[in-house]
Amino acid sequence: MNLEAYFQRIGFYGPRDKADLATLKLIHKHHVMSVPFENLSIHCGETIIMDLDVIFDKIVRRNRGGWCLENNFLFSWVLKELGYAPTILGARVFSSTTGDFGPCNSHLINKVDIEGKAYIADVSFGVSSQLWEPLELVHGKDQPQRAAVFRLLNKGDVWVLEKSSRKSVILNPDFASSSLVNRKLTKTMYCFTMTPKVAEDFFEVNSKLQTDPSTLFTNKSICSLQTPSGFRALIGCIYSEVTYKPEEGVDVFDMRDVPVEEVEQVLRDKFSIRLQNKLQPVNKAYSYTL
Repeated sequence: MNLEAYFQRIGFYGPRDKADLATLKLIHKHHVMSVPFENLSIHCGETIIMDLDVIFDKIVRRNRGGWCLENNFLFSWVLKELGYAPTILGARVFSSTTGDFGPCNSHLINKVDIEGKAYIADVSFGVSSQLWEPLELVHGKDQPQRAAVFRLLNKGDVWVLEKSSRKSVILNPDFASSSLVNRKLTKTMYCFTMTPKVAEDFFEVNSKLQTDPSTLFTNKSICSLQTPSGFRALIGCIYSEVTYKPEEGVDVFDMRDVPVEEVEQVLRDKFSIRLQNKLQPVNKAYSYTL
């Protein structure tokens, strides 16, 4: 594992001699703009393993992406190498289906303490809710980013992350009936405690997320990447390019169906991903959240 190779992977060539907030923000943003959030391994007959050497090889050497348990675990290692002292935390994701948080810590995040203040660094949370920069761990403060306005709420026993986004404008009439039309503008994302975690605490959920037939990740093949103007995503055979327009109060969605035989070409052209095994795109409905 080589730190210079990681920085080359994310295209970061700036100064990194200080473990300060400015450096953390820059590396965080470069990561989400360069490393896709994706679960394609599940749909290629591959097993996702929570091992740093394996994750480094996949993301850095093979130019792949990963889900939160891979990306944020790798990011924790990067921060330690740079002189930060990150603490791994476990988060429970909110389910709009049940109206509650999942029963177990299925999401991994990092807390980073800098000059007496704490920040939450999360370089891998889904498609449209991705943080571009770390958030200060302070109650009730609106923290605007281009994607949305984020805020952390101290509920006593847990912290809750929520976001306020903008209205959706969908350019393609064929997708006008999608859930985007009526999506909630204020959304609860996840909750977490300050209890430190280690990688082994996520081994069981890492296995379940990729094998349980009722989870999001077994029912949808997902690949998304943040861009300077928004994000792009491929879910099953639906490709989207989204432009954030905060000055107009809208997010513009340009969506289209991709023929199955062209899916891997889209992955190469739009995400720089070349798969070793054949992908089986899938985009099924699901009703269970860990």
